[in-house]
Amino acid sequence: MKVKVGAFLGGLVFGIGLAIAGMTQPAKIVGFFDFFGSWDPSLAFVMVGAIIVYTPVYRWATRTWQHPIWAPAFSLPTREDVDGRLVLGSAIFGVGWGLGGYCPGPALTSVGAGSQEAFTFGAAMLVGVGAYQLFMRIREGRTGRPADAQAAAMIDG
Repeated sequence: MKVKVGAFLGGLVFGIGLAIAGMTQPAKIVGFFDFFGSWDPSLAFVMVGAIIVYTPVYRWATRTWQHPIWAPAFSLPTREDVDGRLVLGSAIFGVGWGLGGYCPGPALTSVGAGSQEAFTFGAAMLVGVGAYQLFMRIREGRTGRPADAQAAAMIDG
């Protein structure tokens, strides 16, 4: 129960921050990627501000605490390599973000605000996630082993 409360509170703060920063407006996102037109740098300021706040708090928390307040352990990535899947996935994410004007967090925030465009984007995003999961399950069935051991470990807890 505590984990759900923590996740809800974290999501609430994140959503409020996105709304205050205007990141739930697709025009802001598209404007950020319009380098040769009417470029809007405000997204860069939001990202830099988030990094400035997050970095020292993250370092302090992981050094000071044995585990998060509402979880039994920190769930931190262990891989440090850059492979083709990472590059391809990042490119697909970036293109979708630039064309749609939403990334997952602002899309969900906008769905909560009743945006039909965000709902359409969110539905398409879920279809994509489902297609990926189906593809990975088929791939795992052929090889007899998990296709992504780190993702499987994160899901299994």
